[in-house]
Amino acid sequence: RMKIRDKILIQKYYLNVFNGIFLALGLMLLTFGLWLFFDRNNLFSVLFSSGENQLVAYISCMLLGIGSVITFTSAMGFLGSVKEIKCLLVTVRLYYPSTLINMHIQNAINIYEQVHNQWNNRIDEVISEYGNESLAEQEPVWNILNAVQHNMECCGRYNVTQWERNKNKENRTQIPCSCIKSSLKKWFCDVPRDSTYSMGCEEYLNTWFENNVLILTAITISLLITQIFLITLTGQLFRNIRKNNIWPNE
Repeated sequence: RMKIRDKILIQKYYLNVFNGIFLALGLMLLTFGLWLFFDRNNLFSVLFSSGENQLVAYISCMLLGIGSVITFTSAMGFLGSVKEIKCLLVTVRLYYPSTLINMHIQNAINIYEQVHNQWNNRIDEVISEYGNESLAEQEPVWNILNAVQHNMECCGRYNVTQWERNKNKENRTQIPCSCIKSSLKKWFCDVPRDSTYSMGCEEYLNTWFENNVLILTAITISLLITQIFLITLTGQLFRNIRKNNIWPNE
């Protein structure tokens, strides 16, 4: 028959392993939140972080908060396991981490997807405003749109004809210089239509967006599975530590 002390050592080992996974997932959420909050070189953050539209800031703060809670809980779990502090072991078994964390991440994903529903309309607005001299504050957005078109070799949201809606060109045949293989630092260039990139950027942008949602979903599922193991192992360790205090020689 295995001694209680041996059981405690085995349970502490596995508990620390799952605590490490829990900590890594929390740090991933923190990194994701920081990236959304500070990065202004991706189209998504720039489109939804201007004026009254602060959806990106809301999502990033939610992820930062969740990541901080997970990191704190994981640290308490490590300390409780290593030092065999029963009150800390009870803390990591609380109902809150096992349900509300996943609920809040799911809320963040839902908001993220709601933003996606506005995505096409916002891009169409940017294309309509592009090059307007009275909207100089929008130049960072236009620069990122140019970078996307140039790097991905695409033009417009669905194709080059979308640029016909833009009223800021000198003539109807002009298109953004980023729609061709050009290094010119101008908003518009006079080029034949058949020399532009034929593919629209929508497919690339949707893929980028869906990949981010997939990462968040994978983290949520991983957290849920890890929490189940943590709660089970913590309960068993707590019981064995209490038994060991009562019958230390068993």
